[in-house]
Amino acid sequence: MEQERKIPAHVAIIMDGNGRWAKKRGLPRTMGHAQGAKVVEQILEDADHMGIKYLTVYAFSTENWSRPGSEVKALMNLLRTYMKTSLAKCAKNNVRIRVIGDKTRLDEDLQASIANLEENTKNNTGIGFQIAINYGARDEMRRAVQKIAAEVKEGKMDARDITEQTISDHLDTAGIPDPDLLIRTCGEERLSNFLMWQLSYSELYFTDKAWPDFDKAELEKAVDAYNHRERRFGGLVS
Repeated sequence: MEQERKIPAHVAIIMDGNGRWAKKRGLPRTMGHAQGAKVVEQILEDADHMGIKYLTVYAFSTENWSRPGSEVKALMNLLRTYMKTSLAKCAKNNVRIRVIGDKTRLDEDLQASIANLEENTKNNTGIGFQIAINYGARDEMRRAVQKIAAEVKEGKMDARDITEQTISDHLDTAGIPDPDLLIRTCGEERLSNFLMWQLSYSELYFTDKAWPDFDKAELEKAVDAYNHRERRFGGLVS
């Protein structure tokens, strides 16, 4: 009897290779990012249909500010467009959106669009879609420690009572289960400061495909690979 296929509840993706995809075709890097944004929308729909409950994508890292100003501006404009046009799509597809990362560095209009989108989708009951913008795992943990320290100082918490769950509850992803599966594209095999606390026991899947070429078939391959792993969480083989 064929074993029932396990669908990971939470999939995280490091979307690599937009620039290389564009360069290979003699296009400006911004075209690669534009194509990558289209792929995000399709993969979100595919993931939802597969039964994945949460999808988290790495859109813009704390380190990405060091890229050329024109590229950063193009990326921010892409994000603006997405935030403004996705509300109707989210309502139609019952998608719940959360933006993780330090939003205070973003322009005020983008912060307002994010707040509006999060507020208007928070009661949707479909797939949870997390977008990491100005996100870095070390920065996230720093901000979590600051919040915990402030609560201890105010007498709301005793330092001796701090647990791993306390830390998880103060991260940007509070209330969201840790990823079961991390996918990284374009042949890169590192975490790049992404969800380092949450990925402690996640399964990792790497593909040589650049993100603009990523599709449902590749997502299926990643899930199939996940199904061949035995997750022991530090325990012994059964």
